[in-house]
Amino acid sequence: MISFLRRWFSPEAALSDASVRDAGAIARLHADSFRRGWSDDEVEALLADRAVLTHRATIGGKLAGFVMSRIAADEAEILSVAVTRWCRGSGLAARLLRLHLSRLAARGVAAIFLEVEENNQPAIRLYRRAGFEQVGKREGYYPGHAAPTAALILRRDID
Repeated sequence: MISFLRRWFSPEAALSDASVRDAGAIARLHADSFRRGWSDDEVEALLADRAVLTHRATIGGKLAGFVMSRIAADEAEILSVAVTRWCRGSGLAARLLRLHLSRLAARGVAAIFLEVEENNQPAIRLYRRAGFEQVGKREGYYPGHAAPTAALILRRDID
C-alpha cells in the first residue's frame, strides 16, 4: 500500500549525469544501502574516472538514487545501484537503470555484467525485468550473514 501511495504522491525525480560534486551524497546513500559502504574519497575517485559512468536521480535537489558502471572496451560492469529507502518500490531504480543502459549503449557497450546477492530479491527482479540473465554464481561471496551468501553474476547484451 505504501509503494502504491508513493507512486501517486511523490514528486517526480529528475534524472541526470552525476559529477564529482555528488560524491558525498552518493557515499552516504551507498553506506545506507549496503553492508560495506564506499567512502567519500572512493566515490570521488570513481566519479573522476573517465571509464566510469554515473547517473543520479534527485527530488527537490536531494539525491534519491544513483547507478554507476565501469566501462572496458565494449563491456561494462554495473558497480552499484541504490535508491533511498523512501523511494524504494516507486519504480525509480527501473527508470535510472533504463537511462543508464541507453547511455551505455550510446557509448558502444555491447554487454553489461553485474553481481547481486542471491537473497536480494528486489534487485534480482529489477535486473530480470531489465533483461539481465544469470551467467554464473560465486558461492560464499558475501560475508556478514550466519553463513556467507552467493553472488549471482548477471549479463545483458545490448542489441
